[in-house]
Amino acid sequence: MSKVLDILRRDKKLFFNDLDMESVNSTGTSDVNLVADFTEYNPLHNGHFHCMKTAKHMFPESLFVAIVPGLFERSGRGIPYILPRELRAEMAISVGADVVVEGPPMGIMGSGQYSLCLCKMFKSLNTDHIPRGYKPMPGFEEILKRINLGHHIAPKPYKIVDKTTNEIILKNKLEEDNYVITSFSNSLSKIGFDYTNKFIFVERIGGVSGTLIRESIINDDFDGVMDMMPSSTIEILKREIQNESIIYGIRDVESILDAANNYSFEELSSLNLFNDKLAENIIGNRPYTNLDELEKSILHGFSSHFRQRILSILENPIQKQTISHYIDKYPSNLRILGYKNEEILEKFIKKVNNENISLF
Repeated sequence: MSKVLDILRRDKKLFFNDLDMESVNSTGTSDVNLVADFTEYNPLHNGHFHCMKTAKHMFPESLFVAIVPGLFERSGRGIPYILPRELRAEMAISVGADVVVEGPPMGIMGSGQYSLCLCKMFKSLNTDHIPRGYKPMPGFEEILKRINLGHHIAPKPYKIVDKTTNEIILKNKLEEDNYVITSFSNSLSKIGFDYTNKFIFVERIGGVSGTLIRESIINDDFDGVMDMMPSSTIEILKREIQNESIIYGIRDVESILDAANNYSFEELSSLNLFNDKLAENIIGNRPYTNLDELEKSILHGFSSHFRQRILSILENPIQKQTISHYIDKYPSNLRILGYKNEEILEKFIKKVNNENISLF
């Protein structure tokens, strides 16, 4: 628990330092091709490795940069990661990534907010290609085709719209990986980034279960999942289990309950993703003695992971205005979590469009 508290306190300082830092954009002077992949690596498995290998095979002379989130160590589902990001970065380097940079604090943001941050990161990295895994489904190939033509594709509730041609091109709800692709297209269009022919769409491979992998880590029993991960991932996981570095499911319960029990209506309603109704509901069901009681008072949101995101926000209570300001400046600082060697690092620095670069 002390490790998680140390991480949260450290990351709060990093968040506000980044917020106070002035963005200094530059123009990359390198002709090196840069492939940037966003993946949580929670943990890195064969599906991630397959996507990386495919991109590296297509552009063997490129720099492969992994964007690994990020501050507060909470996933896009609002749930604590398996391992801190510096160890997830080590996994990426061990299987071929050249540089790993820190991505946005996903767990305290809405999906549209962190999608926008990630796309601003792609722009700051001066990205040439973006590999993304997808799951085949009827009608989705047409969406992928239009994205690589540079069309502005936008996800709406239960439909996908081509805003370039003003057509509804799919009436359906997309699975998570496929939704992320359309969300990226929408966000990249908003920031004016030309992504024509930049995406590398890689069909997801079978035989990998993130749920089974995470269960194996908690139980320290890898017998049933040995063929789902690269050997280097398994070695790092076994080592960090011995080092007691697993943070999956561990929260600062005291801080969450303190905020839920003691924040005023104005304080709660000002937090990111909160609205008046949610604040009223939490206040109306006080006091809380455990997280189960609190979760029952959190209204359902559009996302099935909304309750876990709200717990992460109560754990790290940051106002929505502050998050908005953070997104406006993002990325004010490119924080490097790992890199292959000094020569690679020098190439990376020459390539990117950001003068504020720091090592984690």
